[in-house]
Amino acid sequence: MPNYRRAFVPGGCWFFTVNLRDRRKTLLVDHIETLREAISVTRQSYPFAIDAFVVLPDHLHAVWSLPPDDFDFSTRWRLIKSRFAKALPKEEPFDAVRLRPNERGVWQRRFWEHLIRDEADFARHVEYCYINPMKHGLVSRVSDWRYSSFHRDVRAGLFPQDWGGDVEATGNFGERG
Repeated sequence: MPNYRRAFVPGGCWFFTVNLRDRRKTLLVDHIETLREAISVTRQSYPFAIDAFVVLPDHLHAVWSLPPDDFDFSTRWRLIKSRFAKALPKEEPFDAVRLRPNERGVWQRRFWEHLIRDEADFARHVEYCYINPMKHGLVSRVSDWRYSSFHRDVRAGLFPQDWGGDVEATGNFGERG
C-alpha cells in the first residue's frame, strides 16, 4: 500500500489538481452548477477561501487557504467529490475491481496537493490555474474561459482583462505530461 506523505499546516494555503476517473468525460463543465453547489454546501460546514479556481471538462485546479486552526483539506475534497457524484445520474460503467462499495467511480480516488511556500509560489500556482485552459487548447485567451475565478480577479483589479498572452506554465502541477 502506498505511503502518502502530506503536509498538515493549520491555516495553510494549498494548490490542488483533482481529476475525473474517465478523463474523456466532460462532466465538470456539463454539470458546473452541481459542482458549484457541492463546493458551496461544503464551505458552509468546512470553510475555506478560494484564492483561485479553474474547472476544465475533466479536471480542476484550485488554490485554497484554510482557517488558522484547520488543516483538513482532505475532508473538504471528500465531501465535494461525494456530493457532486451523488447528484449525477448513474451513467458510469461499474468496475468491480476499482470500485469500493457505494463508490460511484466518477472521480480519481486521490488528488494532487502542493503546500504553497511563499508569495512567488502562490503567484505561480494562481497563474497556472488561469493559463490552464489555454495550455489545453480550449481557448486562445484566458478571458475566454468561463469556468475560472480569473474573472473575479479581473473585477478586483488583480489581473488585467488581457492577461495571459506572455505567461508560460512550467513546473509540476499534478497533471499528466
